[in-house]
Amino acid sequence: MLHTTQLYQHVPETRWPIVYSPRYNITFMGLEKLHPFDAGKWGKVINFLKEEKLLSDSMLVEAREASEEDLLVVHTRRYLNELKFLFERVEGISRATIIDLDAHQGNGHERDFMDDKRVYIMDVYNRHIYPGDRFAKQAIRRKVELEWGTEDDEYLVKVERNIEKALQEHLPDVVVYNAGTDILEGDRLGGLSISPAGIVKRDELVFRMVRGRQVPILMVTSGGYQKRTARIIADSILNLFGLGLIGPESPSISAQNSDTPLLPPAVP
Repeated sequence: MLHTTQLYQHVPETRWPIVYSPRYNITFMGLEKLHPFDAGKWGKVINFLKEEKLLSDSMLVEAREASEEDLLVVHTRRYLNELKFLFERVEGISRATIIDLDAHQGNGHERDFMDDKRVYIMDVYNRHIYPGDRFAKQAIRRKVELEWGTEDDEYLVKVERNIEKALQEHLPDVVVYNAGTDILEGDRLGGLSISPAGIVKRDELVFRMVRGRQVPILMVTSGGYQKRTARIIADSILNLFGLGLIGPESPSISAQNSDTPLLPPAVP
């Protein structure tokens, strides 16, 4: 039976590759203020970018919600959270890499793609915190376990070195980048000590290395349990734009073509 859907839409070239909806911001009679996660941070990020005159509402892409019927085209009812539709729906996508830089182990996608050789997973996380899923770790192709309080210099060196090796081992058709900000210093749930500048540099490093290989990249913001993370995410997007790494028609960027170069290759 032919399935009809309202899910797909034409996106004009005048719009930015930034997907946002006000419905992302969760409120419930003020009770959300009691939770450590800032459920309204995405709206704050967009407002910061508007204040900086980077974008307006007409430049954003608002995703349409998939219906249950849409999801059942590619998933069983038991496994609707799986994302393997990427290979079936998007032409030219046969290999993907997940670069997970959230402070927590990404055991969800690791279990999803446990036996799927098309998906290469690199995960950098605090080894001492939730979830500590030993079974899911079997799916990680490049595992970087961090200690409590890891700081900028050590962190950025390990991220750069391992992304370089990951892209050599498995050059993908697309990279999904989990840019968690729970690595920020002072985050009690993340347990790491990365500065705001270190987070901005991390995102730049990831984009430059991936875009330098002419590979598309999808960045998602996830963990981050402090109110100031919204400003940091906005600053990172502004930095990526200023460097020409994102935008409506961003050219492919050489991995070494920057006024703010990557970490020197000789770093031990």
